[in-house]
Amino acid sequence: MTDNTVQIALQDEDATAALAHKIAPHLAPGDVILLEGPIGAGKSVFARALIRFRLGRMEDVPSPTFTLVQTYDAPDGDIWHCDLYRLTHPDEAFELGLEDAFSTAICVIEWPDRLGAYIPENALNMTFSAREIDHVVTINMSKNWRERLGDLHE
Repeated sequence: MTDNTVQIALQDEDATAALAHKIAPHLAPGDVILLEGPIGAGKSVFARALIRFRLGRMEDVPSPTFTLVQTYDAPDGDIWHCDLYRLTHPDEAFELGLEDAFSTAICVIEWPDRLGAYIPENALNMTFSAREIDHVVTINMSKNWRERLGDLHE
């Protein structure tokens, strides 16, 4: 791993939620988190835990697979949870209003590859993968994200 890459083993859904709880307090409107990985790797589990933490309450957080976007009114600004799996062209993402959300909301994006060249350059990129006995997440972060998040292994 490089200085900008961290890899964390996630033994179960509780470990995935714990990671979301470590990251959530450091987020602010204008932050974008990109969740990559195959179906069943933990992206939605992470997103659900992060959103509930930011809301400060238990909330039904369905996967936006069919709605494409679910928005939540958090105390310090909106959270957009997007699942772009069904998009066929990057321009479709902006028909959803993502361009404005990237600067005014916390955006959690599943299947960010559908954005093509429109991926925000300051985004936190998290790649989830399933292994035989656990899951692992590889987090690529800029210097800014490293300063904000510190050591996620702690």
